[in-house]
Formats: sequence, C-alpha cells, structure tokens
Amino acid sequence: MKSLHAETAMSAICLRGVSHHFGDFTALQEVSFDIGRGQMFGLIGHNGAGKSTLFKLMLGLLRPASGSLQVLGQDTGAAAFRQTRRQIGYLPENFVTYDNLSGAEVLQLFADLKQVPRRACADLLDLVGLTAAAGRHVQTYSKGMRQRLGLAQALLGEPQLIFLDEPTNGLDPQGIADFYAILDSVRARGATIVITSHILAEIQERVDHLLIMHGGRVAAQGTLAQLRQGMALPLTVVVTVAAPQQAQALAALAAVQAGSRETLNVSTQGDRLSVRCAPADKMAVLSALLPMASDVAVHESTLEQVFLGYGAAYAHVH
Repeated sequence: MKSLHAETAMSAICLRGVSHHFGDFTALQEVSFDIGRGQMFGLIGHNGAGKSTLFKLMLGLLRPASGSLQVLGQDTGAAAFRQTRRQIGYLPENFVTYDNLSGAEVLQLFADLKQVPRRACADLLDLVGLTAAAGRHVQTYSKGMRQRLGLAQALLGEPQLIFLDEPTNGLDPQGIADFYAILDSVRARGATIVITSHILAEIQERVDHLLIMHGGRVAAQGTLAQLRQGMALPLTVVVTVAAPQQAQALAALAAVQAGSRETLNVSTQGDRLSVRCAPADKMAVLSALLPMASDVAVHESTLEQVFLGYGAAYAHVH
C-alpha cells in the first residue's frame, strides 16, 4: 500500500476527506480524489454541486473545514504555498480586467504581479492570436478575445498547474479548436490541467479523467470508459447491410437475443440496420453482423448521458 507521502509525490493535487461549510450550508462533504501530474482532468457537476468551492480550495483562496489538501506537494494552508502559487495559472469563468488598458498592457500588468519577465508577453499574445489587437483597449475586445487574453495571462510563467473555469465561453468553433491545440502544447511540456465545463460534448474526448460532483459529494470518478462501464448505459451499433442479406442479419440478431438477458432494440431504414443494446452484448452483436456488413459504426453513450445517469442514481440513493 502506498503511503500518503508517496501518493502526494505522484499527484499534482491530493484531497482526502475534504469538507467545507458556509455557515449552516455544507458546500463539500468528505471529498477525496487525486489528480495525476500531466493529466487533463475534467470536473463536472450541476450548478451548486461544489465545483467553484473546490476551485477556491485548490487555489488556496479558502481553507477546508476538515480533511487534507495538497497542491503540487504543498499544503494549501502552509506559508510556503504562497510561493507554490506562482506555479499555478487560473482562468476564471468571466475574465474581468481594466478596459482602459490595451491587451498588451493588461498582460504586462499580470506579468509584473506574477514576477514574470515582460518579454514573455509578446509570444503569449501571438500564441492566443491577439498580436494584431495587442495595442487596442480591452473595451473594444469581443467576449472571445477577452477569453483568449485571459488564457494568455493563465499561461504566464509556464505554470505546472492550470485551472480553467468554463474557458471556451464566447469562442467560435475555430477558436475552440485553437484553444485545445494550445492546451495540447502546454500538456506536452508536462503541465497538469483542471477544466470545468457545462459543454460536456466538448471535453468528453479530451480529458484523461473525470470527477462528477453532486450535492457537494463525489458522485463518480474515473476515465470516460470506466464511467460508461459503471452506468452500463446502452449503446447503438449501426451497420450497412444490403437488402438481400437483411433477413439473414435479423435471424443472426434473433440468435443473439435468445442468449441475452437484455432486450435488443432493432430498427431498419433502407440498407441501414440499427441495434440498441447493452454494453455486454456489443461484441455478440458485432460478431453476428460483421459477415454481412459493408460498413459499421458504434455509438457509445455520451458524457452528457453518463453525467445525467450518475446524477439520477445519486439523487435516488441520497
């Protein structure tokens, strides 16, 4: 069994039994999880689930009422955490700054606050696509441009750990693609990224690990594959089968159904045959249909469906 010290050394963030209260309201209760170094970690939950409180605790802006919390190997309540904070970048949901300053001046201000050389600002403005607008006052920036400026300040000093709260607000599809390309380059140098977003389809294929919060507690955590397995939500297999072979395909599915405890829902539309089945039946369905299929697609449950499933299960238990 690993010691807590060993677990902490392997983790960028380590929480054990963390609870927090605002008066009589319990915002977090007995929350425990680890974020591995170099991970892209997704933190999701409904409004009021405790995500914002978690962010504030991990940033050292709040102290937990109970439990232990270490970030980059340092207790957030220790005096030395002030120095550790310089290795952390943060982009809040709404990046607010001085509208009467130019984009370049805003970034230079944050560089001074973080004790980062100002010469780093030009490269960061170029990285986020704001070089041409660097001399303009921020009050002329669109929401998307403000978010990109916010990302630039979060990346000042090449932080080891970056917190991103709803970071793609206001970005168009190209801007979102550019944003995640930047994050890929940041991860390539070993940085750990913690991201929260209500746009679950956007992050489901991009994060390594997910934590689902509900009512201030951890409802579930794991990779997307592990969360799907835990909920056992149905999936859909879609195959293209020529008309003369569809009767054979349906007979093969009937044989699968005879050996399954779950119901197969089969529908046809032209030469497309769709089978909605339990995950446990996926391979049997594929094996039955592949000899007749000219094309195959498997549609797993989405992160949104997984999230709603865990939310419903958690609410039923609690």
